[in-house]
Amino acid sequence: MTTTQEQEQEQAKVTMKDLKASDPRWCTGCGDYTILVGVRKLMVNNQLQPHNTVNVSGIGCSGRMPHYMNTYGIHSLHGRSIPFATGVVLGRPDLNVFIHSGDGDSLSIGGNHLLHGISKNMNCVYILFDNQIYGLTKQQTSPTTRKGLPTQTQPGGSMMDPINPITFALGLGASFVASTAEWMGKHFVETIDAAFKHKGFSFVHVAQRCPKFNPAAWDYQNAGWMEFLTHETGVSVEDRLAAQGKQVEHDPSDLESAFARAKDVPNVFGLFYKEDKPTYDGIIRERLENAPKKDPSKILDGYLI
Repeated sequence: MTTTQEQEQEQAKVTMKDLKASDPRWCTGCGDYTILVGVRKLMVNNQLQPHNTVNVSGIGCSGRMPHYMNTYGIHSLHGRSIPFATGVVLGRPDLNVFIHSGDGDSLSIGGNHLLHGISKNMNCVYILFDNQIYGLTKQQTSPTTRKGLPTQTQPGGSMMDPINPITFALGLGASFVASTAEWMGKHFVETIDAAFKHKGFSFVHVAQRCPKFNPAAWDYQNAGWMEFLTHETGVSVEDRLAAQGKQVEHDPSDLESAFARAKDVPNVFGLFYKEDKPTYDGIIRERLENAPKKDPSKILDGYLI
């Protein structure tokens, strides 16, 4: 590609139509559709060029996201999206990296990778699609399934209390922790916009509808059960739901308050915590830049290879 062509590509205005790839194949009413549209809106609002953006996923309904975004994409292994994304971030720090993962993919088989991804604080946006069920495998109990819900694997009702994704992320020292819902269009886009503009591992929990296999997971038609975190440095309350839901003033720089508010998850939405911390990829690049230069011929020992 010539320099002129590259410049034209960089300057091309990105539209929603430009970001469409193949037609989505999710169940009717699935919240993944609105997450897909929301991520596209984020890219248009920030004019993120498709050739500078990578969408990475694991396995599950959320795993199909890279197929429907006209960007670079990696549909990786179950629970292993973070190792793949780490390679992208380290090799191409100039790219915009979004990771898409479900509640099972994130907190069950992928829990160990999520732990280290948060701890390393590499620069990316991690979107956790939480429908409180294994949907792709037809209604199995997941780490966030509410206690007592009958499923194919536990017909008598889920026996364990669900894992709280927010306290999980906060406890591991995440530098950005937020929660939103895919049916709250403005709140969702504003939340992932804040996540994208934060340098570090931006953990975004998304309440997601699953009308086919877990229709009772979220009462998305009412907001009386919702609590919205408000602050001048946080995320705006969804306009159409503001009058119904409870609003609580919360400073995203206050970790103790973030833990206190997180006790009421999954009923709380907004920016829980934000902190500027060194990133793993930044540390690695700094070490490489400051490493002493060596003669390549003297790196290997004297043995013949």
